[in-house]
This record gives sequence, structure tokens and C-alpha cells, in this order.
Amino acid sequence: MSYRPTDKTEARKKSQHALLLSSAIKIVSVRGFQALTIGALAEEADVATGTVYKYFDSKAILCSEVFRLGTEKEVQQVQLAAFPENSMSCEQRLTNAIAIFAERAIAGYRLAYALTSESVDPIIEIERRIYRQSYADIFETLIAEGIEQNEFRPQDARISASAMVGTITETLIGPVGPSTPSSTESQKNKLIKSIQQFCLHAVMK
Repeated sequence: MSYRPTDKTEARKKSQHALLLSSAIKIVSVRGFQALTIGALAEEADVATGTVYKYFDSKAILCSEVFRLGTEKEVQQVQLAAFPENSMSCEQRLTNAIAIFAERAIAGYRLAYALTSESVDPIIEIERRIYRQSYADIFETLIAEGIEQNEFRPQDARISASAMVGTITETLIGPVGPSTPSSTESQKNKLIKSIQQFCLHAVMK
């Protein structure tokens, strides 16, 4: 008769897995993916190295899971800003979505740098392309809606969305870089407003 894990055992495994991922995110948020090793995670989570290997066969797999976890929440926040429950114009929703994207990147600057720009394993680069495409899909849907509502000029929504994501990400590389000194609230607000104005100018009539 084969062994079947009990509900209690499964719950304990899920809890341990969640703890490890949470500890891994903490490492990346402070020191980046380069600092995320099996040994560093074991130390951060206060577990044996062998325990980490029970859940992650290699650093590449660990980093891949951490990347997905870190990006899912970020994409979700932009999605909520782009498509809120209350009624807003497409222009305002696009403005809000860009603000959320930029504000969260600046607030969590080290994590944002790790997710968008840090040199990483090729498997993470694949995840990174998926991550950027997730943002592009949100902006494409919103731009297409704006065109249909006659708020935005006729254009290829897919190309405009991809260009928009590239613009936002590249503009934020400096502000969210690991060696960039802290800026004032006024400077941050000015940066975000400039990004918003550029993107809106690209799609508005």
C-alpha cells in the first residue's frame, strides 16, 4: 500500500514552502538575486540546507519561483488600477496604472531593480519576458478600449502597449538602481508625472 500524505502533512509542507519563499523574497529585496543562494536562504529561514533542497532542486528553480511570486503581486496592482470597479475614463485609468507601476518600483527600488534589470540566470530572463508581456497585455487592452471609446487616436494597440512598457521600465532603471541615492518626494512625483505625460501624449488624440 503506497504512502499517502495526510492533510496535516500537506499543510506543514505548504507552510514551510511559503516560509522559504517569503525569506527568499526578503533576501532579493535587500541584496538582489545574486545574493540568493540555497545556503543564504537556509540561514535566513533558520533551517537546514537539506530542507531547502527538499523544495528547490537548484538555485535557478528557486530564483524562478521567487521571480514569479514577486511579479504576480506587482502585475495585479497595475491590473486593478487599469480596470477598477468604479467607472473612470480610459485616460484616467491609464494615468493611474502608470502611477502605480512607477510608485511601487520606486518604493521597493531594490526588488524592482532585481525584477527588471539585474543580470540573472537565463531561466529568469524567460520569466522576465513573461513579466513584461503581462504589463503589455494590460496596457494593450486599455488602449484598445480607449480607441473604441474615441478617447485615444487610432493606432496599433499592441505596439503602443509594448513601447509604453519599455519606456516606463527603461526610465525607471536609473531611479531604482541599487546604487541610486534616495530622492525627495518632489523629485519622485516629478519623475512619475513626466512618465505619465509622455505615455499619454503617445496615445491621446
